Amino acid sequence: MISNPVNSTVPIVAEIFKKAGIYDEKKLFGVTILDVVCAKTFYAGKAKVLVSGVNMPVVGGHAGITILPLFSQATPKSNALSDEDIKALTKRTQEGGTEVVEAKAGKGSTTLSMALVLDFIVLAAGS
Repeated sequence: MISNPVNSTVPIVAEIFKKAGIYDEKKLFGVTILDVVCAKTFYAGKAKVLVSGVNMPVVGGHAGITILPLFSQATPKSNALSDEDIKALTKRTQEGGTEVVEAKAGKGSTTLSMALVLDFIVLAAGS
C-alpha cells in the first residue's frame, strides 16, 4: 500500500493490523523515497558524480525538519562539500516537496513521484 502522509499512516496501519491479529513489525515500514531521491540528486550535483551511483541514507519523518539526510554517510564520499554545502543541501532536501509543488505553480502535489516509488518497490520485490 502506498499512502501519504507516511508519518501518520504507518502507525495507523500498525494499530489496525494489531487489532486484526496480523501485525508483523518486520513487514510494515514507511519509506520516503521522494526524500531519498531529492537528497541523492542534490548531493550528486554538488559532488559532481552520477546520481545512479549515489547511495544516500535519509532518516526521520517526511515533513520539513524531520527529514534528515545523512550526507556524511553518502557514497561515494565527497571531500568537496563544505559544512555550508551540507547545511544548504539538508535544507533543500527538507524542502524538496515544496520545491516540486512550487515548480508546478501550485497546480498539484508531488504525487507523480509515486511512479518512481513503485519502480523502487518492484525492483526490491524482485531481489
